[in-house]
Order: sequence, then structure tokens, then C-alpha cells
Amino acid sequence: MNIEQSVLEKLRHLPVDKQQQLLDFAEFLSQRMSVKTPLRSVRGVCADLKVDISEEDISQARQEMWNNFPRDII
Repeated sequence: MNIEQSVLEKLRHLPVDKQQQLLDFAEFLSQRMSVKTPLRSVRGVCADLKVDISEEDISQARQEMWNNFPRDII
């Protein structure tokens, strides 16, 4: 008897609610095995926008954002 036959035999002897639980678990395992597409980096997502942001641009933007931030907060 192979694994598939053994599982089917056990399945047939379970009550309906336990059969549903087994089906849910099998679907969970199936989803975990599905191939996931790797996440793209921000640089990769924006590559086709032809935007070139330098460290100097980022530094300047930070300075502009924080320039009016109150410094006397306790």
C-alpha cells in the first residue's frame, strides 16, 4: 500500500468534520509549496522610470524636510 492509498483509507474512516480539517491542512501545505515570486527592490521597481537620485539629492531632501522641525521639544 502506498502513501496515497494509506491516506485515502484513513480519510474514509474519519467523520466529515475531520475530513474537512484534513482537506484544509492539505490545502495549507499546497499553498506553502507554491512558488513565490521574489520581492523586487525599490531600485528594481523604479528602474524603468529613468530616475537617478544621488546621495547628495537625498541629503538635501532630508535637510529640507527637517529644516523647520522644532528643536525645543522636551
